[in-house]
Amino acid sequence: MTVRGPLINETRRDQVFPVLDAAEIERLRRFGEIRRYEAGEALWRIGEVGHGLTVVLTGRLEISQPEAGQRRLIAIHAPGEFLGEVAQLSGRPALVDVDAVEPVEALVIPPEKLRAVLVAEAELGERIMRALILRRMGLLDLGTGGPVVVGPGHHGDVLRLVGFLSRHAHPHLSLDPETDPEARALIERFGIDPGELPIVLCPDGRLLRNPSEDELARCLGLVGPLDPDRVYDVAVVGAGPAGLAAAVYAASEGLSVLVLDCRTFGGQAGASMRIENYLGFPTGITGMALMARAYTQAQKFGAEMAMPDEAVGLEADGPLGSGPYVVTLLNNERVRARSVVIATGAHYRRLEVPDLARFEGSSVHYWASPLEGKLCTGQEVALVGAGNSAGQGAVYLASRVAKVWLLVRGRDLGASMSRYLVDRIQGLANVDVITQAQITGLEGQPGRLEAVRWRLASGEEVRRPIHHLFLFIGASPNTQWLDPSRVALDPKGFVLTGADVAPGRRSLETNLNGVFAVGDVRSGSGKRVAAAVGEGAQAVAQIHSFLTKDSALARDRSETSQPAPSVPAISVKSP
Repeated sequence: MTVRGPLINETRRDQVFPVLDAAEIERLRRFGEIRRYEAGEALWRIGEVGHGLTVVLTGRLEISQPEAGQRRLIAIHAPGEFLGEVAQLSGRPALVDVDAVEPVEALVIPPEKLRAVLVAEAELGERIMRALILRRMGLLDLGTGGPVVVGPGHHGDVLRLVGFLSRHAHPHLSLDPETDPEARALIERFGIDPGELPIVLCPDGRLLRNPSEDELARCLGLVGPLDPDRVYDVAVVGAGPAGLAAAVYAASEGLSVLVLDCRTFGGQAGASMRIENYLGFPTGITGMALMARAYTQAQKFGAEMAMPDEAVGLEADGPLGSGPYVVTLLNNERVRARSVVIATGAHYRRLEVPDLARFEGSSVHYWASPLEGKLCTGQEVALVGAGNSAGQGAVYLASRVAKVWLLVRGRDLGASMSRYLVDRIQGLANVDVITQAQITGLEGQPGRLEAVRWRLASGEEVRRPIHHLFLFIGASPNTQWLDPSRVALDPKGFVLTGADVAPGRRSLETNLNGVFAVGDVRSGSGKRVAAAVGEGAQAVAQIHSFLTKDSALARDRSETSQPAPSVPAISVKSP
């Protein structure tokens, strides 16, 4: 095997491209079928749906990607090596071109059988899974094989699209026409008006003009049509820590699972640059790394993912509790499931300050990822908030920017932030904590923040030339898609469960039989990643109880159940 990609981690080459011995290949034969390819024949092309795992038995395969009119050779697979990366767990489109260098005989294992391999062959499955994940990391390093986003680097919609692709761990290339001649050439070639930017060139050649996340995802094959006739055991709405935990445990126990999310996996936890108090990670882990592992783990056990697919309604297909539930999506598709897990988390709260909307997406941010860190390298930034997410954001930004002004409404940062974060912030020379401070104004042109004003406890107003403002001021429950006349909510809009609904009810079950709520969206939840994961796992045990013991009684229970508690309806606005 010859590896030419200079950015592939040489120190882990044996893990990225392991060679299977004859005994291991023999164990895999029962999961696949033998196929033969002629010299020069194409097995895959970028954008085509992959076939799963392809183990080379004889001959050689060449893996490459187009680059500036040429071909970038990534690897040559010889006998004993296998072709594939994490996209093949769910039959997603290929990110590389694959050609037979000479006549090839291969064992092809389709995605559903590949998942069976990972479960049935523990030690071998671990080696294969590690290789699939590392290969995706290598493709991300190469930055090719995915879509090309063309537009000014500071443009809000460029940041939106690049952020979406980054959180999906999808390879992409971003070109700025203000600095890149190749980007200008693309704009001229397609006759693009500057007002139409950004544009996205998909691997299959399609050109999108400032697409929505849903349009981009469908162009890339990340999401497709759902089967309206299929009835899943569990529909999980929301792919944060709680939702993914429910998906992992439900799928691993043999339940059919569909996970929906309006954006991508990770939720608010995915935006954290460092989680240090999560059990089992003494040196800490980024929220997105933790969530990416959970996302891959859920797919390993067979959970289906539909992202972005936004739920806009929940109803029963018949009398409540007597039949499958129907989740209606924004695109008018309908998903049917015997049970539902509401794990929609919360919306980021918006600051009550004039003109905020003019700067959102470009200069006002609700998370601090490497993308935002790159935007404000060497600058002064302001960050509003006093919780752990604010502390994690301040610590991360302090390593990238000249100065962080941490603005806190209360008198004491330690009243709402973990001690280890308070101590760390106090040790950072370029972080100034300003207590009893309140933002009073934002200055600048639309999309270009130029200054931030805030008022001190003394009444004095401070003005600083700041181009990026970070808001970590909590969140409101994401329950606007639920009908409060059917799903019981508390006065703040969080979903009521367990004894808050009726004595003796399952702790995570709502007033609707077979509908459960977990994580931040649930009234009384712990608002911590570990607590959300625990609730997701606990919900699966309660789902089993419902599916095995109560389904036959659901109609009788629905006829005698009490109506949902009368709770004032609330309006929740998305940021």
